[in-house]
Parts: sequence; structure tokens; C-alpha cells
Amino acid sequence: MQELLNYKGILLTGAWLTLQVALLSLIVAVTLGLLAALAKLSHSVFLKGIATFYTTIIRGIPDLILMLLIFFGGQMLINNLSYNVNEWLNTQFTQFDPTHEWYSYLPDYIDISPYFAGIVTIGFIFGAYMAETFRGAYLSVEKGQLEAATAYGMNKYKIFVRVMFPQMMRHALPGIGNNWLVLLKTTSLVSIIGLQDMVKVAGDASGSTQQPFTFYLSVAFIFLFFTAISNVFLKRLEVKYSIKTR
Repeated sequence: MQELLNYKGILLTGAWLTLQVALLSLIVAVTLGLLAALAKLSHSVFLKGIATFYTTIIRGIPDLILMLLIFFGGQMLINNLSYNVNEWLNTQFTQFDPTHEWYSYLPDYIDISPYFAGIVTIGFIFGAYMAETFRGAYLSVEKGQLEAATAYGMNKYKIFVRVMFPQMMRHALPGIGNNWLVLLKTTSLVSIIGLQDMVKVAGDASGSTQQPFTFYLSVAFIFLFFTAISNVFLKRLEVKYSIKTR
């Protein structure tokens, strides 16, 4: 117990970092999910194809593999691109000035932050799940209500705000809530790319104190606390958007 108290400050800092990653990843996921859902619902074969490819690939590859691919593969891709751009710019300048020496216009090495990579990767993964949630919610709204709103003289903005959005949220909230809870737990994967979240802190602390059960149990309780608070908040949202249907 004393060892846990000694690491309390670092563990709480890691818990706050985990929560930050989860919330920012949720914003990325909702944004991508809305865009992908709109693409799937559009009449464009091209947009439908891109959205379908995105959701199929993401849902078919394990999250851990995607995390490693995006972090390490993305870093290699960006650095190769930086080198090729530098080389091309120098080639262009040499044509006009033969005395031109090699210059590095972009950084020689770009180190991607695990914090940024974790947010982008988790948001990218759950954007695919959010897309199906939003698409299903949109299709669940009766077309007759939209036609009635149009007949009343509402413009597209009012139809969306007063008719479409409240009903979409009612149908989408269970899926959004489930995705959020899974996303929250998935943040534990960022520890493998070096981010000092609470799982990484617990791993380092358990290695130093030889008490893995104590630290990992503490992390489990913190995750349970986060999910309990999330459930309360989601229940209130469900009540809010289902008032008119009760």
C-alpha cells in the first residue's frame, strides 16, 4: 500500500492523460464518423466507395496492429516524404544555380509524438464504428416527418435542428455510448508506443516494486470510475432526447 501512495501523483497524472486522449479521440471519431456516414448516404459512387473501404478495413484489422502501423509506419512515411521533398527542391534550385549547395528545407527527422499518434489512431479507428452508428440513426428517422416539415415551410436548417437531429440522437445515443466506453478502454493501447498514460505508469511502477497486482488493480478501478461517470452522463442524455416519445 505504501508503494501505491508513493506513486499516487504519477498515477493520477497518467489517469488525466488517459482521459485527455479519450476525449480528444472521441472528437476525432465523431467528426470522421459523421463524414463517413454522409459519404455512405450520398448518391456519389466514389464517396460511397471510399467510406465503405474505410469502414471495412478498420473493422477488419485489430486495434493493436493499427496502432503500431500508424505510429511506426506513419513516421517512416512522413520522414521519407520530407527527404524526397528536400531532394526535389535542391534539384530545382541547382538547375538555376549550379553553385547551390544541399539545404534541408524540411527537418531531417520528424519525430511523431505518441500523444498525437494515439489520439489520431484511436479517433481513426472509432470513426468507422461511429459512421455505422450515425448512418443507422439517420435511416431510422421516418421520411414522412421530413416531408411534413417541408410542407410546413421549414428550411433545411430548421428541419435538421427540430426534426432530424433530436430523433437521430435518440437512436444514435446507445451506439455512441457503447463506442465511447470501448474507446475509453482502448486508450490503454497507447502505452505500447511510449505514452506515459496510467497503464504505462502502472507497468513501470510494478516493475520497480514487484507488485503488479496492486498497480494494475488500481488502474482497473480508475477505468471503472470513468465508465461509471460516463454511464450516468449517457443516461441523462438518453432521458433528455426521449422525453417527447414517452
